[in-house]
Amino acid sequence: MISRLFRILRKFLWVFGFSPQHLWLNISSLGWYLRDYLKYKNLEKHKQFPLGIPYPVFSERFSSSGRLGGHYFHQDLLVANKIFHANPEKHVDIGSRTDGFVTHVASFREIEVFDIRKADISIRNIKFVETDFMIPNPQWKDYTDSVSCLHVIEHFGLGRYNDPLDPLGYQKGLDNIYAMLKKGGKFYFSTPIGPQRINFNAHRVFSINYLKDLLLDKYELESFSYIDDAGDLHEEVDLFSAEASQNFKCTFGCGVFELIKI
Repeated sequence: MISRLFRILRKFLWVFGFSPQHLWLNISSLGWYLRDYLKYKNLEKHKQFPLGIPYPVFSERFSSSGRLGGHYFHQDLLVANKIFHANPEKHVDIGSRTDGFVTHVASFREIEVFDIRKADISIRNIKFVETDFMIPNPQWKDYTDSVSCLHVIEHFGLGRYNDPLDPLGYQKGLDNIYAMLKKGGKFYFSTPIGPQRINFNAHRVFSINYLKDLLLDKYELESFSYIDDAGDLHEEVDLFSAEASQNFKCTFGCGVFELIKI
């Protein structure tokens, strides 16, 4: 009970911009930073680069060169690669990460991005369409042979992105994606997996059994992969195994579906 209260308190402190870990890191780093600053100042022989206002960076001195893992890293590369090889006539994305997946795809083909948020930018190969995808629109019926929606549907109806509050927002979004996709078209879909719950107003987490009931009466499963709690990818695993019914022991993992509209 105490540990749970501590986690909640730590989360709320982080929401309001305070991190005990970062505070301690900054305080404990002042010593080596000042030593390095004075040492460099004494070493400086030339004045082509005069010392300006100090800009301390404490967090990277002992960090690695970067960890290649996590939900977005793996799903974005995995699905972009599948789209590259599938080479659909038209690819449409619903709200996925623009500075990851969308730009991966835009590096080799055109992509249309539907999002409830505005995008006041113009980028080659990317067309932005502002729309609320919880609302049916006959204009988009049978619109494309390829759709992606990566780490997005779990937010629908929770108000996080100024969208209307709607407990069934995720179902409405999935229904509209199904209507948009042509028969035989591909749907690339990812969402958090684990014990089913809502962490308001951040996201929903879906159990795999619920997702199978939600998706597999409308789609044929081409492949399923998942990213575990440690951020590691498990590619093309058995969605009907005993491990799958236990969410592959994930608390907050990410399931990645490659589906074909029946």
